[in-house]
This record gives sequence, structure tokens and C-alpha cells, in this order.
Amino acid sequence: MIPAAFDYHRPASVEDALKIISEHGDDARVIAGGHSLIPMMKLRMTDIGHLIDLQSIDSLKGITVDGATVKIGAMTTQHELIENAALQTAAPIISEAALQIADPQVRYMGTIGGNVANGDPGNDMPGLMQCLDATYTLKGPNGLRDVPAREFYEAAYFTGREDDEILTEIQFSAPGGGYAYEKQKRKIGDYATAAAGVLITKDGDTCASASIALTNLADTPVYCEEAVDALVGSSLDAAAVSAAVSAAVDASDPGEDNRGPVAFKKHAAGIVIRRAIERAIERA
Repeated sequence: MIPAAFDYHRPASVEDALKIISEHGDDARVIAGGHSLIPMMKLRMTDIGHLIDLQSIDSLKGITVDGATVKIGAMTTQHELIENAALQTAAPIISEAALQIADPQVRYMGTIGGNVANGDPGNDMPGLMQCLDATYTLKGPNGLRDVPAREFYEAAYFTGREDDEILTEIQFSAPGGGYAYEKQKRKIGDYATAAAGVLITKDGDTCASASIALTNLADTPVYCEEAVDALVGSSLDAAAVSAAVSAAVDASDPGEDNRGPVAFKKHAAGIVIRRAIERAIERA
């Protein structure tokens, strides 16, 4: 189908974009890569009178690694996440996850900001950002504010971002240790049936820290605190891993859809989580 008529804006700064949002209110929407919004417009599932394209705002692009601090501009593409050498060193789990998103055509246009900002439970980066304990920087008419990724997602497509705010940057500390992002999907380009991001550090033979988050296994990404507790302080033996897998599966809350019934998704989740934990342990 063809979208309804709309006015197209391409501001050169965040301030200009915010002015357009302020002027048109609910009738305006920002667009990054467009992979979520454009299909909805074509299906007439959303009625937007003013489309604000962020592609020309250079301040929203780029990756900075300063010591242990990683900052990623919201308009940085998935392809740029994969290709950036400094990011590969600081947080290789980012590129591992980005390589599993759709296909190269999508990754050349799709942005990390668009992936995390709209609250789509099928997107890969929201769960990964919870795994990394990232912080989102939002800019609105009242200035800047930071929101932890683990507090940002409220329900499917509902987030902590106000309608008059733009997500500008993502920041986290380089994790170190072992990592893995495992994903099961029906075919290339599809959303995950189940996916898991895992980070693990060791102190000798003991697990010093861990982080586990799930993708597309609930209405929001799931940070699995009880699964983390099962690993930290353990020797990462089979019993600890099994306890963590069980706790993570229990934390999931998938719904039935064309990817399968709930029981199948829980089964797939258990396999994916175990693979991610075991691979992270090997890399640690």
C-alpha cells in the first residue's frame, strides 16, 4: 500500500528537530532507518502528518571509546557497529549481535537508536543494552536526561521516552571477560523466536560477575537477575549453569504467535540461553 500524505522534514540539528516536534505535536514523528515506521505507514496503521528524518544530524552519529567508557550516537548504523575496530575490542558482543540482525541491506540503513527507542520486543539491541547495563541519553525541551536501559521499557512499544524527546546517545562501560549473543530464528531476516545475551567475568575459577538478558521472550526485554545470582560466586559448573538456565526460562513470558506456542518458545529459550552461557564461559 501507499502511505497517506505527509510533510517531510530533514533538520540539520537536534534543536531544529525538537522545534518541529514542538510545533506539530502528536502529528510529528522522527525517523531513523525507517525499518519499523515505514511499513506501518504503508499499512496505514499509523497516521503521521510530519515525518522528521534525522539522517542529516551529524551529532547523532559516531562511536567513541575512551578508556572503559563507550559512547554510541543514536544514528550509528548496524553496519558501522560491525566495522568499528575500537568497538570490536571494547565490546565484541555488539558486533556479534548486529551481524544477526536481518541482512546486509537492512544493516546498512538500520540504526542502533531506532532499534532501541521504539520498544519493539523483537528488536535485538534492547535486550543487549540491558545486558550491558547501558544508559540512554534523551534530549527534549527541558534539556538532557539519562535513563538506564533496564528501566526504559514499560510494555510492547511503550518506553520511558516522552513524545517530545529524541534519543541521542547510548553509553556503557566496556564489559571485558566472556560474552555471547545467541539467537534462534526461522529464517534470515526474521525476528528471533528466542535470543539471549550473556556476559561473564571470572576471578580464578570463580564467576566474579555475570549479566543475562533475553530478546523476544516477553513484551519487553528481560534482564534475568535470578539467573545472574545462580552464576555469580559459583565455579560455573554444570549445576550452576543449569540453575541459571532454569531461572532465565522462568523469567521469560512469551506469547503464542506464528513462531510457535508458548511451550515451544520456552524450550527454544532454554537451548539458546544454555548455548550463550556456555560460550561466554569458554571465552572468559
